Amino acid sequence: MKANELSHALAVEIGSPYLNTDNVPSIGTLLDCCQGLVAVDKEASTVRLIHFTFQEYLRSHPDLFGTAHSKMAETCLSYLNFQQVKALPISPFPDLQDTPFLKYSSLYWGIHAKRELSDCAKLLALQLFNSCNNHISTRILLEAQKWFGYDPDSGGRSLFSGLHCASIFGIVEIVAGLVKVEGCDINQEDCASGTPLEWAAWNGHEGVVKILLEQDDTNPDKQDKYGRTPLGCAAWNGHEEVVKILLGRGDVSPDRADAYGLSPLCYAAGNGHEGVVKILLKRGDVNPDKPNKWGQTPLWQAAQGGHEGVVKILLERDNVKPDKPNNWGQTPLWQAAQGGHEGMVKILLERDDVDPDKLDIFGQTPLSCATLYGYAGVVALLQPEPATPSAAEDALPSLPPSNTDDLCTISIRTATTP
Repeated sequence: MKANELSHALAVEIGSPYLNTDNVPSIGTLLDCCQGLVAVDKEASTVRLIHFTFQEYLRSHPDLFGTAHSKMAETCLSYLNFQQVKALPISPFPDLQDTPFLKYSSLYWGIHAKRELSDCAKLLALQLFNSCNNHISTRILLEAQKWFGYDPDSGGRSLFSGLHCASIFGIVEIVAGLVKVEGCDINQEDCASGTPLEWAAWNGHEGVVKILLEQDDTNPDKQDKYGRTPLGCAAWNGHEEVVKILLGRGDVSPDRADAYGLSPLCYAAGNGHEGVVKILLKRGDVNPDKPNKWGQTPLWQAAQGGHEGVVKILLERDNVKPDKPNNWGQTPLWQAAQGGHEGMVKILLERDDVDPDKLDIFGQTPLSCATLYGYAGVVALLQPEPATPSAAEDALPSLPPSNTDDLCTISIRTATTP
């Protein structure tokens, strides 16, 4: 944690509507109070314990400070509920120099609350939810999720609810209470096009997924505006248990593709999640060779990412074509060569049904592509072995080696002698 973050955290009065800047201690005061157990890294401006043995001691005694996580959740939520923070615009992104504890509070209050939730934290969370649609913490949280398609300047932030927020963090107790609130729309898409179930699946929160699926009006296979489903979100991040829960439903399609033709198997293969790949391949209704809109199969995407384990799993299937090109004629081997994945190239070259010299529509082979990018190891693997001399060539008499210097000397003398 940064030194100024810690100073602002120490200034928080739980439940107060305003931050009293007079309570913010100086770094010197902070260090004096810690009795030499804490130091500040001047280059990084971070606070750290003076020695790793002290850190190990604290980890081995988690109850030393009592309800530490609930206190941290209360502190973060109080900070987010300060009037100075709530007044910050969500767009354009403001300067956070005067609120250094804002980013930490936005990203970690839920993590602390999930581990230890107090009644006070519940009330403070509900207070935040009343304004989270246009709260700066919503933008900070959503941008940290790395969710494709989120545009903070697109509007529609009023659709982001407390249920979305609690589902992102996986706080079971709060989600269980919110779904019972009259008028709660469990399938509502937020400003990032995500539903509460999608967010819970994306982050691998099994408990929240189970609660949401227990609701009669939950659509477990709902596609957002990009065609993503909760199953696809869980597969993308490799959350095996959530994948199993969703596949246990009869109303979830395991092979449903998004707007770009990417299926859950494509997601899992492209990100190297071997466990999810194995789970999906056990299904008879999953096509292991299904291409996306660009003609890229799960094998092609695994080759692109250099995920050798996934490639080996897929190549065990008889209905996977290892040399199937994309729309530009580029095969999995071509893509592995283009990425410099030597191990992947070796695996594919062991196959008799892979053509190492296949041209793409631009006339490039895997070898020429690897040469272009300077991958010497891949080039060595793809280069054809030198041909052995034929018997006829072996029978030819060898000529004595010539001395080119002598030949040049003779020529010069011949030309100058009268």
